Amino acid sequence: MFETFLIKPLYNAFIYLIGVAPGGDVGFAIIVMTIIVRAVFYPAFTASIRTQMGMQAVQGEIDEINTKYKDNSDEKAKRTMQLFKDKKIRPFAGFIAILVQIPIFIALYYAFFREDLPRIATHLLYPFVSAPPVVNLEFLGFLNLLASHNIFLAAIVGGLQYLVVYVSLLRTKSGPQSTLAPKKAQAQAMQQNMMLYFMPVLFAVITYSLPAAAGLYFGVGNLISLGQELLIRRQLITKN
Repeated sequence: MFETFLIKPLYNAFIYLIGVAPGGDVGFAIIVMTIIVRAVFYPAFTASIRTQMGMQAVQGEIDEINTKYKDNSDEKAKRTMQLFKDKKIRPFAGFIAILVQIPIFIALYYAFFREDLPRIATHLLYPFVSAPPVVNLEFLGFLNLLASHNIFLAAIVGGLQYLVVYVSLLRTKSGPQSTLAPKKAQAQAMQQNMMLYFMPVLFAVITYSLPAAAGLYFGVGNLISLGQELLIRRQLITKN
């Protein structure tokens, strides 16, 4: 079922895009494929941002509930969920947005790499999708998409990931100030700083270890994330 409903449709779309890309450039196909996937998940991404902004807006009230009912976990949970209901906040929206993207990413990885490009797995193609006459793995004529250990690409992906995390953390810093105790606030700040520096390094290492095609996918995805973040925040601020 995973191959029938995810891998096969994505593989066919990928092969079709290679066929219509200038010179059969696989890099262009990856870029367009990434844009399409992110466009499909735009509503989920919007819900995730909306939830995070809503959570930050009521952080002070959540802190008050946690302090007032610290010895009554049932009442604390009840009051918190009622607050979310009153403010129309869906606390699991962000988790769902991440969860639904995992099988898509796995399917994309299979579509990009498992079938050993430039060989085309014709047995996976739909009757209306033809194998492209040319499959060019040199993106823009200089980036070998199957080669790994590209430190320049890894640095770019790491830098873009830093910007993604930094912009997302700005929502926390620009929102209402939390009433957390100093020690808890300090621990929270340390966690944010760790995420700010750890995630870029992690993505840079992964990009360096995998074929450049994965780095191109990560890089384009990060650029789209930055654009979506700014667009969604502008829409929500204008609406409010």
